[in-house]
Amino acid sequence: MIVKNKIKTAVVIPARMASTRFPGKPLAKLCGKPMIQWVYEKSVASTADAVIIATDDERIKTAVEGFGGLAIMTSTVHQSGTDRIAEAVKNRDYGIIINVQGDEPLIPTVVINELIEKMQDCSSMEMATVAVERPRSEIADDPNKVKVVFDAEKRALYFSRCAIPFVRESGCEAKMYLHWGIYAYRRSTLEKFVSLPTGILESYEKLEQLRALENGIDIYVLESNLESIGVDTPEDLLKAEKKLENRK
Repeated sequence: MIVKNKIKTAVVIPARMASTRFPGKPLAKLCGKPMIQWVYEKSVASTADAVIIATDDERIKTAVEGFGGLAIMTSTVHQSGTDRIAEAVKNRDYGIIINVQGDEPLIPTVVINELIEKMQDCSSMEMATVAVERPRSEIADDPNKVKVVFDAEKRALYFSRCAIPFVRESGCEAKMYLHWGIYAYRRSTLEKFVSLPTGILESYEKLEQLRALENGIDIYVLESNLESIGVDTPEDLLKAEKKLENRK
């Protein structure tokens, strides 16, 4: 039996149709179901008290309601998924909010639960995310694969599209961590985050999590050895479909 949490927790999945590289992505079919349904089902199996899909498109809302999910319409002018999430929970009493990207159909439910547990157990934790160790040769030169470095206490030091840490001398194989775009926020931290102006580093890298670091918000990094596939392009969708078929 799933035990609900001490602090009310919601998973919020931002979803919009106007993706530059993959228009209509949330409703793209993956093994016969819209991709957003896969993300919803992974999330609703977690220990969260609620799962909300925050969207700006009636087609997504209709599809979500068709498979029994809760969709909330939000503004069409938001600059980021985090802004959309903040609007979706504005009048709801959730103390912990988990941001699960709408293009992560293979996100392991156990990772969502681990983030919730961390936030529940440590009241001083403002924000948390997930990273997975990957071969340097696989991700170093791909700007779409965001890397993260963190300190001995698992607090993020920096996120970048570049190869970090940079290895100056040849022959040294430093660990490299791939960042997953899943976040846990304390409610007060989420409200603070969306009130802050775009950061300088954020504007360079186009990574909004850098806004938190630039403003002194600690981000705890949960290490995982599990696997997911972020779907940014139609080619990624094919990879996800192949992965799901292999699991069957």
